[in-house]
Amino acid sequence: MKQKLSALIAILMPIFAFAEDKLNSGDTAWMMVSTAFVLLMTPAGLALFYAGMTRSKNTLNTFSMVMGAFILAFVVWVVAGYSLAFGTNSSAMLQNVVGGFEHLLLSGISWSDLSGTYPTYVFITFQGTFAAITVAIASGSVIGRMKFSTWMVIVALWGVLVYAPIVHMVWGGKGALLFDAGALDFAGGTVVHMNGGLAGLVLALLVGRRTGYPKVAMKPFSIILTALGAALLWFGWYGFNGGSAFGANAIAGLAVLTTTVATAAAAVTWMLIEWVVFKKPTLLGIASGIIAGLVAITPAAGFVSVGGAFVIGIVGSLIAFWGVVSLKKMVGYDDSLDAFGIHFLAGLWGALATGLLALNDQKLLWDGPMKAEGDRMAQFFVQVESVVVVGLWTLIGTVVVYFIAKAVTGGARVDEETEEIGLDKAIHGEKAMNL
Repeated sequence: MKQKLSALIAILMPIFAFAEDKLNSGDTAWMMVSTAFVLLMTPAGLALFYAGMTRSKNTLNTFSMVMGAFILAFVVWVVAGYSLAFGTNSSAMLQNVVGGFEHLLLSGISWSDLSGTYPTYVFITFQGTFAAITVAIASGSVIGRMKFSTWMVIVALWGVLVYAPIVHMVWGGKGALLFDAGALDFAGGTVVHMNGGLAGLVLALLVGRRTGYPKVAMKPFSIILTALGAALLWFGWYGFNGGSAFGANAIAGLAVLTTTVATAAAAVTWMLIEWVVFKKPTLLGIASGIIAGLVAITPAAGFVSVGGAFVIGIVGSLIAFWGVVSLKKMVGYDDSLDAFGIHFLAGLWGALATGLLALNDQKLLWDGPMKAEGDRMAQFFVQVESVVVVGLWTLIGTVVVYFIAKAVTGGARVDEETEEIGLDKAIHGEKAMNL
């Protein structure tokens, strides 16, 4: 079996023809199925998870925000995002942070090209589902008060200015800043969850609190829908993490197991904490624990042992619980559906824990100080560098995108009357349920 590094390089440099590239039907089938799994996560899993938690008058708008983000982000990915993420920049300095323009609208890529052992077109589609879910995560922070038009402009700009450069820096191959540093991110702890979660917080702070928050009770529409969404997200996550092995191989098997272990442990942890602190174990808490565990294990899924997965899941749940229950009240920000509390904080922990808990196994590690020299502390500091770089890029980029979108749409926030009526009726002219 090829080492992970050689397979990754083959995948991330699809414009070159590698002599060893040969289509493998098993790998191709697995990657196509994984792509379908990840696609299911956004317009079904995340949309239901978020829609169930929002107020009944904004349920349809919430679903639309997520689904609208998915369809537009994928179009942006094909038009420009993929090229900027995985293309090659003629300037060595720019190559550190962003790719080139040679693959706009997938120019120069043929249906018969391979990325390692499966078609490049499959890799492009697989990565496009990642691009789509990342910005959709951020929507959870601004539900109930942002204009749909503003949100669509943000989605389009953010995919180009924020998401694509971060993908390039982490996964963009030789010459990319964090890739060359040896940062380990198996399936998107920094690229997806820290990125989307922090963007959500930034947007929430900029657009302001919902009217009446936190004094007015804002009860969720349906915890059952949220739990169903969590279950679909868990299902799809096997494509998210297992597919990031880029083949039907033993590393995919490891990622599937660690994903399951960490998620189950995190959900049990959240349930027990609620039972002790609030005297009642809630279904919303169990669902939240599931997502916290999935997020936390994502950057480490193909690098850690079962014991490491337990640690990452349990601690990730504790951190996310603190973020949702305590930090949010202490600071006073209105993160509607806790995108920051769960995705950013658990993703941050998972990215750092990867350096601490990754197995010192040459067949698993991609690159970095631990692979080269067995230096775990140096690897940890590379992980710290990766979260700092991603955090700063997301912070600055999201602020820029927000103000551009606000100017284009004549203000980012709905008026007070629209917020009172509910965005379902006022913006979309529809109801989630006609009973």
